[in-house]
Amino acid sequence: MFVRERRPTGRDSEALRLDSVTKVYGTGDGAVTALDEVTLSLPAGSFTAVMGPSGSGKSTLLRCAAGLDRPDRGRILVDGEEMSGGGEAALTRFRRERIGFVFQQYNLLPTLTVEENVALPSRLAGRRAEPDRVREMLTRVGLGERLGRFPDELSGGQCQRVAIARALVTRPGVVFADEPTGALDTRSAREVLTLLRETARDHGATVVLVTHDPVAAAYAGSVLFLADGRLAGHLAAPTAEAVAERMTHLGDGVAGRRGAEV
Repeated sequence: MFVRERRPTGRDSEALRLDSVTKVYGTGDGAVTALDEVTLSLPAGSFTAVMGPSGSGKSTLLRCAAGLDRPDRGRILVDGEEMSGGGEAALTRFRRERIGFVFQQYNLLPTLTVEENVALPSRLAGRRAEPDRVREMLTRVGLGERLGRFPDELSGGQCQRVAIARALVTRPGVVFADEPTGALDTRSAREVLTLLRETARDHGATVVLVTHDPVAAAYAGSVLFLADGRLAGHLAAPTAEAVAERMTHLGDGVAGRRGAEV
């Protein structure tokens, strides 16, 4: 079962916490430590980018923090509620109620309209979708006039905006965005990143962006850097130039660093 703690409220509360989270793939001599006692805390309403070279652990961090994979050790809390114990059905329920996802490939169902795609998470959870809420989310992302359109009638940037509306419709504690602009042109990418920033700044959602792009990371309020499965630095109020510079020196001083409070 999930351990329920006091549920925080307000923009200054803690939306996501990892305590000494460790994830190891394989056994024996072939074991790889993807996350090595990572500790971090993100406040509600924040927009944080996670960066690191290939193999640094950023994808594993997202998968564990989002409940898509289970860590070997440590605790993960979303809005004060810990993901621990229980079976896959309980974990699936937790994700549907607490977490939103935005992926690079949109993951929209081509046979459903824009409105139906956004309503899908509620239907999968066995709840009646709130039509007003669905339309509100689509209006917020600039697609309130395209409710009846199908994904193949939209541009890539519009499809990603539908995916963002779908992620927000269940009022999740945290939205994880995994390379959401990787398949978009520069203008569409800028629009999607601006929307994610507004989602955190103006609407109080907590957004975690995994990216390899310093320009994308610069839209966030802060950047966490990973190297060899450990937190390797933190940059507030990032610029693309500062992020790129930090990435070139990412291995410096990582040894012995076990975590960071953000």
